[in-house]
Amino acid sequence: MQKANYLKSLLIAITVLSLNAQYAIYSQNFESKIDSLLQEKYQTNAPGATFLISKNGNIIYKKAFGLSNLELNLTMHTENVFEIASMTKQFTAISILMLVEKGKLNLDDEITKFIPDYPTNGNKITIHHLLTHTSGIKDFTRVKGLNGISKQDLTPLELINFFKNEPIDFTPGEKSKYNNSGYVILGYIIEKVTGQPYGDFVKEQIFKKLGMTSSQYGSHREVIKNRASGYHYKNGYVNRRQVSFSFAYSTGALMSNVNDMFTWQEAINNNLLISKETTEKAFTNYTLNNGEHINYGYGWHIKEINGVPTREHGGHFFGFKSMGVYLPDFDIYVVGLNNCDCNSPTKITREIAELAAKTLN
Repeated sequence: MQKANYLKSLLIAITVLSLNAQYAIYSQNFESKIDSLLQEKYQTNAPGATFLISKNGNIIYKKAFGLSNLELNLTMHTENVFEIASMTKQFTAISILMLVEKGKLNLDDEITKFIPDYPTNGNKITIHHLLTHTSGIKDFTRVKGLNGISKQDLTPLELINFFKNEPIDFTPGEKSKYNNSGYVILGYIIEKVTGQPYGDFVKEQIFKKLGMTSSQYGSHREVIKNRASGYHYKNGYVNRRQVSFSFAYSTGALMSNVNDMFTWQEAINNNLLISKETTEKAFTNYTLNNGEHINYGYGWHIKEINGVPTREHGGHFFGFKSMGVYLPDFDIYVVGLNNCDCNSPTKITREIAELAAKTLN
């Protein structure tokens, strides 16, 4: 009997060791594949990127490629801070939901409650419409005269005044069209409700609470530790065009790195800022008035990769591009940040997420 138990225990131990060895081999092969993909995309003597992959709340891959500064020939490293552009919308959306939980506003509140003179021309435009890009408000990045204001330090209301008199593109809720103007108005609503500048609210209520020490509202004047320089490609690399961060505001002005973005994703997964019930509102695939799904929640695209559900969003702001993909069924997160708007991480981030789902399960 004792011998039988011994043999059984030995067999179990051998099986566990074998499985661990196989997983280690799979992990090494996975890492090698990711290295190969990213080394091909980001050359050692060009602007680069940082990538992070997590599985079940653990970081399993984190590396940097290329250069963070061409003039000084500085190698990119994983602590580098980037302008994350439209990934800012995630933070704006969660900020709104935090205020909803506190009873400060409702998702069906009309924007005229906060901007009484906003010309809705008889249309009911709600916070929900703004969050889901279904408001019909003209995207200010498509309004004539944009270049003239891009370098000016505008107040939120001045930016809203720039586009508010433009004709609407469609009746609210009838269509879905990606819209930066809506998220500008959301930022202003946050300020009206809290009495704080948008950047201060995000800093105090999100970054400080979660320990995101490398994240902040963007600034050209501040000395920002580990800041990566941004580039364009025009017959060779050139320094990015300088525009005011007030121009991007609550639709795209935040800065971060892959470490903090992982912290952010874990905070969302574990309901550290809002309840599980409220979090589900962010990741609902909302519909138009006719019932058609829009593949967007609040601040995230709700999509699929070969039938696997994803929550994802990218960003593009003069000299920088970013992308984050989360697979809720596998608890896999992939984020890529790069410092040239000539080399988007969107496609490769989705490819890595797909490879991770196939390899790590």
